[in-house]
Amino acid sequence: MNTKLYVGNLSFKASEDELNSLFSSHGNVTDIFIVKDKFTDRSKGFAFVTMDTAESAQSAIEQLNDFEFLGRNMVVNEARPKEERPQRNNRNFSNDRPRRNY
Repeated sequence: MNTKLYVGNLSFKASEDELNSLFSSHGNVTDIFIVKDKFTDRSKGFAFVTMDTAESAQSAIEQLNDFEFLGRNMVVNEARPKEERPQRNNRNFSNDRPRRNY
């Protein structure tokens, strides 16, 4: 069973290789995803790390939560499912809105 971890307060300079070497000491890492800004391609300061077992994920949480990494104290906990957000229909960018005649 794969267990996904949330890694917050991450240094903007952290790379996937550095995270892999840090987390692999607690178990097999199956995936790393550093969240980046889509326009600047700069890290947003958090990532998701997937471990292969729940035991290795729990070990990583216990050892690495509040651990200083690249000058910042990381927050490591089990990732929660993405919340459902209501769809926004009132963007006012479409051509179907009524035109005003001035």
